[in-house]
Amino acid sequence: MRRMQILLLAAPIFAVAAWGQGPTIASDMDREVSSAEKQVVEVAEAMPESKYDFTPESLNIRGSDYKGVRTFALQAKHVAASNYAIWSALTGEKFPADFMGGNGPEKVKTKAEVIQFLKDSFALGHRAAATLTTENMLQNVPKTQLSRRRLATFGVEHALEHYGQMVQYLRMNGIVPPASR
Repeated sequence: MRRMQILLLAAPIFAVAAWGQGPTIASDMDREVSSAEKQVVEVAEAMPESKYDFTPESLNIRGSDYKGVRTFALQAKHVAASNYAIWSALTGEKFPADFMGGNGPEKVKTKAEVIQFLKDSFALGHRAAATLTTENMLQNVPKTQLSRRRLATFGVEHALEHYGQMVQYLRMNGIVPPASR
């Protein structure tokens, strides 16, 4: 019985020791990237492939201003291409030339290809988050006026802005977004 009491008292100490010094700027940012990734990828997976070319412009809603907005597929590809543009500046990885223009490579067409493009772009986001330290997070990124922390955060914010648009596209097609189920 005495051994059991000692073990129960020691458990919280071992848990704190296992956690170490607590979260780091890198692990904290990585959680933000993971959260955005989960939401964006889930809405991309929820939209049927037959609706990947959907745009609200096709609904002809009186008084709306949807002329020329991106299709659902282009929304998702834009998130991925932007993730590369934003986070490659933190990792030092080369930004692929065919991602220019904001809509990603034209060769990415199917739902499976778009989702893989998204997943790959968020993998870069995880690598970018891993580069952040308390020592470098406030350093400006070359060719920008932004700190490393701000640029990493902007990548998450941008992805979530388009997530909101993608959610609306789902709802316009009678699909309840995964996060709302």
